[in-house]
Amino acid sequence: MTAITPLPPAERHRLAPLLEAYAAEMRATLAGSRPAPGAEAAALLAADPRTEILAATEGAQIIAFAIFFDLPEAVFARRCGALDDLFVRADRRGRGIARALVASLTDLGRARGWSHLRWIVPEADRAAIALYERIAERADWRSYVIRLDPEASL
Repeated sequence: MTAITPLPPAERHRLAPLLEAYAAEMRATLAGSRPAPGAEAAALLAADPRTEILAATEGAQIIAFAIFFDLPEAVFARRCGALDDLFVRADRRGRGIARALVASLTDLGRARGWSHLRWIVPEADRAAIALYERIAERADWRSYVIRLDPEASL
């Protein structure tokens, strides 16, 4: 049975293997980027008080995560959710875990009074786009970036 619960900062070191797998996949999707090792990413997530994480677990094992932020949304004078990263271990895909993580985030957002939940996805990540096209509306705004570190490009 898969459980989805918040992952407190003191336990975020447990994400290191999944963050490493996620970075390995993103290397292929984001050609030219150089993701950090999983332990470095986990330490960053543990140290940042603004970061929130939902973890999908089976027993004591983390099999997926959603990293998100609760942000002010000036247009509606409310708050909104920003999903930054979502990853499901390769051997657990196709079982609805990503969909369940997004559903948990939308439930959380409703409880917090968010105006919406938003996220970006690289155009090259076709599998993620296929899921998101089924569960969400495509936003009517564009995303822009100013690349400050060429090795950390998205």
